Amino acid sequence: MTAAVVGTAAGRRHPVSPTVLGVYGAAGLLTLAGLGSTLWNGLAEPRIALAFGVLVAVGELARWGAVPGEREPAPLAAAGALGYALLGENAGQQTHHGVLQTVTVVLAAALAGAVPHVARGAGPALDHLVRRTLTTGFAAVCFQPLYNADELRNQFGSGPGYALLLLLLLALTALCDAVLTALILRARTHHPFGPLLRDELRALLHIGSAVCATGAVIALGVAVAGLWALPVFCVPLLLTQLSFRRYAAVRTTYRQTIASLARATEIAGYTSPGHAHRVAELSCAVGRELGLSGRELTVLEYAALMHDIGQLSLVDPVPEGATALLPMAEQRRIALLGGAVVRQTGVPSAVATVVERQADPYREQPLSARIVRAVNAYDDLVGECASASGPLRALERLRLATAYDYQPEVVESLARVLSRSRSVPGRKG
Repeated sequence: MTAAVVGTAAGRRHPVSPTVLGVYGAAGLLTLAGLGSTLWNGLAEPRIALAFGVLVAVGELARWGAVPGEREPAPLAAAGALGYALLGENAGQQTHHGVLQTVTVVLAAALAGAVPHVARGAGPALDHLVRRTLTTGFAAVCFQPLYNADELRNQFGSGPGYALLLLLLLALTALCDAVLTALILRARTHHPFGPLLRDELRALLHIGSAVCATGAVIALGVAVAGLWALPVFCVPLLLTQLSFRRYAAVRTTYRQTIASLARATEIAGYTSPGHAHRVAELSCAVGRELGLSGRELTVLEYAALMHDIGQLSLVDPVPEGATALLPMAEQRRIALLGGAVVRQTGVPSAVATVVERQADPYREQPLSARIVRAVNAYDDLVGECASASGPLRALERLRLATAYDYQPEVVESLARVLSRSRSVPGRKG
């Protein structure tokens, strides 16, 4: 649900952890149980199952494109799956599809809707299907047994209390999905669990709340009006999804514009090829290591990409663009020039602040500026030493300067990020 990048500096894939194996194992067992039960007992109320299956499949087909490295949400499919899990009646007649059939229908529909995406090489990640299976099963387990045993109807009837109960169950399901997602990301990336969970919970306040509300409305609407309620109540979420598609396109264009501005120093010969990209990639990895949130990481990425743009105001280029090797006064002058340029580009003022303060003593800097300064210095120092021991020497020099220039925690986080990489990012050619 969130728009956050989770890769490490060199994109290394970590070995599968016990947490991921446990989550996948639970989803696999639930899938096998659902498939076996459905094949053995047959499909209960096939007309209802087909209607919700088509809704989930259409939702998967309509997934909007995300920025590379981010998840592609399918809100319409998620709302349809939750609506089926919390469906107790169809036009006043009680349903009996149960937990296992719910999981089977939702997973089969999700796979069917993913086929066109897989055919063009953009299918959903396996994590997406695993989470969909477990969260749908969780919602169905919380609702179906109690409803079929008449407990919920006797306690809440069909009035406002029943609607509030559905919303409460959906909130618990959303919380379960957020925790599950954060656990998987923590196991794959080794980033702190707290910020990952915070990003997932923050996402619930946006599209997550719309998905939960639509799921509850679908269940309540079908219970009263029958299956004709499905297309009616799905239109608002479909329109919301189209709006998010346009937002994603604008955000992609915005990123590309900033990346183009960052390349201006390379094209003009002020910095080495790939320097801005390397600094941005490593800075985001260090920021994740230090627990920055999604929005803070976005500011950090933009600032890291544009941290050298002040060099365009210089008459004579800095040799190899290595500003970390300049006197402190010159570093600050270039940083202030860069901040002035960034403020004229229309990016958030927080980005310009990081660029302006990247050369200040670290005790006077915000955390993002501390990260950019340390990572930029590391890349400059690696480029200064062409031997194989260059990365180690660069880290050693950063550690020796932690009394004034670089925050010790940032340097150690950088060292941990680099130690998890297959190769240390450095200059090429």
